[in-house]
Amino acid sequence: MKKLLRRLISIYGPSGNEEEIKEAIKEEIKGYVDEIRADTMGNLIAVKKGNGPKVMLAAHMDQIGLIVTYIDDKGFLRFAPVGGFNVTDLVDRKVRFKNGTVGVVSYENEIKEIKDVTLNNMYIDIGASSREEAISMVKVGDVAVYYTPFGENNGKCTSCAMDNRAACALLVEVIKSLKDSPHEIYFVFTVQEELGLRGATTAAYAIEPYAAIAVDVTDTGDTPKSLPMAVKLGAGPAIKVLDQSVMVHPAIKNIMIEEAEKLGIPYQMEVLKTGGTDSGAIALSKSGVPTGCLSIPCRYIHSDSEMVDISDIENGVKLLTGILQDGIRL
Repeated sequence: MKKLLRRLISIYGPSGNEEEIKEAIKEEIKGYVDEIRADTMGNLIAVKKGNGPKVMLAAHMDQIGLIVTYIDDKGFLRFAPVGGFNVTDLVDRKVRFKNGTVGVVSYENEIKEIKDVTLNNMYIDIGASSREEAISMVKVGDVAVYYTPFGENNGKCTSCAMDNRAACALLVEVIKSLKDSPHEIYFVFTVQEELGLRGATTAAYAIEPYAAIAVDVTDTGDTPKSLPMAVKLGAGPAIKVLDQSVMVHPAIKNIMIEEAEKLGIPYQMEVLKTGGTDSGAIALSKSGVPTGCLSIPCRYIHSDSEMVDISDIENGVKLLTGILQDGIRL
């Protein structure tokens, strides 16, 4: 799992530019599914065929990014966010573009206090000395992502893009582990989640699943003086109850709890006050889809150094594999 996670987080793939991560996932699952295809939006859809009702599993491939909006005469890049950012998380962080160009995010020197820093007075420095030199390296419309090496201590893994490559790794391992199921299963690696659950919206509409489970990361409440939340690293995957996008279907939630207890897998219950996942879009597709969400506890979400516990991912693989083998009956 660690080797797979390290590979996936290192691949460039901001919202709207998921081609490279899509190809990497395709390589990983080739030979383990009956069909692999991409839809019009760019979602990667892998199917394990069967005679039973369709079940959809979703994990988004995209990561947050910074899109170049203007290049000034001295070669500094102005940008806009692609996805959600906390401004203070950006200061002096290293980023890279698809072509390998590396830059540093900073802010105008006249700003004296960090509270006055906004996206409008920030820039990316790619080491260019003129507009012409910068344009030879980066164009308006190019997107940069955080550039952080993978690190690991005592099973705790840290890097950019854990949101949501940790969930992609989980689904890849479920694909490899699952032998039989009473369902026809659609594993969907979605695009543009960070821009409003866009890939999941169109994929669920086309697939029309009987039931669905999304996989994503979630916040924790286990750091010093953090907001109270009953989720922590290393205590097992979290079974979502509610977030801003969804109130999960009680039957799916109960199936997840019962399977975890049957298999002796540690789990946590998640109520997320802010944010949403692909589960929200899937649940509202057409006439509605009974939908749940399995969450990977993650510290420092949407920063350049997101942290997960490898055991939570591995237990998530066991839980989802067990659910799919036993079947979802509503």
